[in-house]
Amino acid sequence: MFDRAYVLTFAQKLLAIDSPSGYTHHAIAFLKKEAQTLGYKTALNEKGNLLIYVSGASSEKTIGLSAHTDTLGLMVRSIKESGTLALTTLGGPILPTLDGEYCRIITRSNKVYSGTILSTSPATHVYPDAASVPRDLEHLEVRIDEMVKNKEAVKKLGIANGDIVAIDPKTTVTESGFIKSRFLDDKISVSVLFGVLQYLRKHDVKPNYDCIIMISTYEEVGHGASCMPKEVSELLAVDMGCIGLDLDCTEYDVSICAKDSSGPYDYAMTSHLVKLAQKHDLHYALDIYPFYGSDVSAALRGGNDLRGALIGPGVHASHGMERTHYEALEQTMQLVLAYLCEA
Repeated sequence: MFDRAYVLTFAQKLLAIDSPSGYTHHAIAFLKKEAQTLGYKTALNEKGNLLIYVSGASSEKTIGLSAHTDTLGLMVRSIKESGTLALTTLGGPILPTLDGEYCRIITRSNKVYSGTILSTSPATHVYPDAASVPRDLEHLEVRIDEMVKNKEAVKKLGIANGDIVAIDPKTTVTESGFIKSRFLDDKISVSVLFGVLQYLRKHDVKPNYDCIIMISTYEEVGHGASCMPKEVSELLAVDMGCIGLDLDCTEYDVSICAKDSSGPYDYAMTSHLVKLAQKHDLHYALDIYPFYGSDVSAALRGGNDLRGALIGPGVHASHGMERTHYEALEQTMQLVLAYLCEA
């Protein structure tokens, strides 16, 4: 139904752009250009969120959609005397999964250096606690791929406290349809929304009502969509669906979230989404996420007067090395399209 090649190619391009929270301008520029290429009007708000305007068949009300392009990441906390970098987190990556990952250090003068995130006891032939030392912020550091032996040598490179440390996503799309990568949360949902935008334009389809899509830039740190346009009366956040424990969601489903850590989502909106999923015989799961918050959570806490709901493709191993299947993207795009175009 949707253009699979477009969605997957788009996702790989977006995933290749480093965009930890606070350093999203390159990703936003890419998304703005693509939206304009598809023929949509765009704007940026002061915090750097991208707004995409979709004209509907009626201007009776304005609905909102959101997904976030900011990702988890790291920042230089300090430079150690040894010439390695101490770290602080941007968002909540699962720290043990970062041991051994490649990264890029991005300076404020736009120099980029490669490096590796390693344990402070990185060699089994040297350190008796190499396998047992905690993988936490006190025991992880960045080894820079430059000839530096001390703090002063690192400073001469232009690296300083507060520089961005972007983690290599290692994106792979398999022949069997799996997409595995860091930061599917939430770049895969941004790809879903652009898949819908491309479908609307290609088939000359209008939503029932005017729509504003917000691509937010600070969701991973809690305030992504806190400032929605005032005309938006309802907001559908598209973010990853969780998998595990007693949850029903799989990598092939569209998830509909009834409640997360911020409380229940709008009952009528959520019920409507369930009915649409049933009407179109979609593979869906209705779940509760106890350790989760979304752009809707941020919008409501920001004082916006709107109702909200949350859906998204099922993603395994969230905040680690994530994976989903194209089938989950297809199911999510179908539900988004139904939400936009059906009563």
